[in-house]
Amino acid sequence: MVRIYPKPYNEFMILLAHIIIALVSLGSTTYAFFHPTRLTLRISYLLVALTVATGTYLILMSPAHMLQTCTTGLVYLGVVTLGILAARQRLARV
Repeated sequence: MVRIYPKPYNEFMILLAHIIIALVSLGSTTYAFFHPTRLTLRISYLLVALTVATGTYLILMSPAHMLQTCTTGLVYLGVVTLGILAARQRLARV
């Protein structure tokens, strides 16, 4: 007899985590811009990586709206990358 265990998560939970991580990432990047330290930059890097990882997982699990999702993801990644680069420049000047 094969037992099938339910998944401990569902797509809604992953989507919610993805949105929360992305918003915290934007906040962290903003904070790193105004108060640049190596720690705040590393936290921003980690949050961007988590956002990309959860976004990739969501696209692989339900690729129906891939074009819209990828466009939004690229805009997010561009904004956060510009913020991180500006924070790194400000840190280098200090």
